[in-house]
Amino acid sequence: MKAIATVPVHNPATGAVLTHVPSASLEEVDAAIGRAATAFPAWRAVAPGDRARLLRRFADLVDAHAEELALLEVTNAGHVIGNARWEAGNVRDVIEYYAASPERHFGLQIPVAGGIDVTFHEPLGVVGIIVPWNFPMAIAGWGFAPALAAGNTVVLKPAELTPLSALRIGELAVEAGIPPDVFQVISGKGSVVGWRFVTHPAVRKVCFTGSTEVGKGIMAGCAEQVKRVTLELGGKSANVVFADADIELAAARAPYGVFDNAGQDCCARSRILVERSAYDQFMALLEPAVRGVVVGDPLDERTEMGPLISPSHLEEVSSFVPDDAPVAFRGEAPAGPGNWFAPTVLAPVERSARAVTEEIFGPVVVVVPFEDEAEAVAIANDSIYGLSGSIWSQNVGRALRVARAIDSGNLSVNSHSSVRYWSPFGGFKQSGIGRELGPDALGAFSDVKNVFISTEE
Repeated sequence: MKAIATVPVHNPATGAVLTHVPSASLEEVDAAIGRAATAFPAWRAVAPGDRARLLRRFADLVDAHAEELALLEVTNAGHVIGNARWEAGNVRDVIEYYAASPERHFGLQIPVAGGIDVTFHEPLGVVGIIVPWNFPMAIAGWGFAPALAAGNTVVLKPAELTPLSALRIGELAVEAGIPPDVFQVISGKGSVVGWRFVTHPAVRKVCFTGSTEVGKGIMAGCAEQVKRVTLELGGKSANVVFADADIELAAARAPYGVFDNAGQDCCARSRILVERSAYDQFMALLEPAVRGVVVGDPLDERTEMGPLISPSHLEEVSSFVPDDAPVAFRGEAPAGPGNWFAPTVLAPVERSARAVTEEIFGPVVVVVPFEDEAEAVAIANDSIYGLSGSIWSQNVGRALRVARAIDSGNLSVNSHSSVRYWSPFGGFKQSGIGRELGPDALGAFSDVKNVFISTEE
């Protein structure tokens, strides 16, 4: 019997090995895709009400195991327990939200001459979903829930570093009654599993969340078969603070717009742009807010920020803060085992500096002053990315003008909210292509078929 290849999975807070998981071979990936393709005709034929019922049962099981899933995310991804519980609840809510979709995935009746014209939403077939390590549980749900609701079969690849929550969710799907071949979770290398999603002709769509560099390769590969693709990629979002804002509130909230999940968030507001007349006041208020971020044991209810995901990522983040970096102030982080990095604020910085232009994906933020509204927009847009951002102002007209002027897919005013499952999420420019979540998500997992029926003799 051929030995099954496995890889270790680590706890980023301690470095300890949690377990070993299978690393699929190319033959195993092909077999999984083949099973998904075979299961597709029966799954698409399931009555909408019955598909909805199965998804609701799935959501109930996720809810029943929410604490278990949260603990997996704490130990495997380093998420703080409060965030991990929210993420487990988000998976439940997203499945439940799209459970309402199969019975409401309406087509159109279009007025035409000489007959009746109607449209149908046809599922694509097999969907390959590639999930990142920063939010492994939530982002998995954003892909598989609408894909299954639309009548597709799904093969999901979790990140090599953080596979545990996705593997458990796959087991819960089977327990809920979803046929095993309809939703499969297969762990392994991106170069093997993920790339086979791109090249296998039975996979009709690839959803990828990850780096812009890898996303470009996936998009190019999918073009060979004109394969549909949704990409959610990098970000370098701006947190724009005008002098007429509630400066105390903006400074108090700013750390949580960039240091959440240790800054390992494509929506992280890693550039804080502050109107010059309010700059000194803002910095004076930001310092105690940053120093007050509680970094430590992710299982401690008081902890607000955990570790970075891996030693190699710690090294990458550290490269943005060399010994001569202009550190304005920083918080505290544990010493000893684990991938710890203290919340760090850089200022003053040149607008051409790496920390200003590149995605850091860690708890490092730069603060840049601006003179007026036009310059604020120009600085915010001076990026290859356009995913998220915030605008702080008590002038509603200004907030709307700036929101319309900034090239970004998801903006919030006087808050740092980026993702709500009720509304679409995705980026401009090199932050991605396509949208996830929201009421129209099933459209990304189906094709529109037009049928004309002549009424003329």
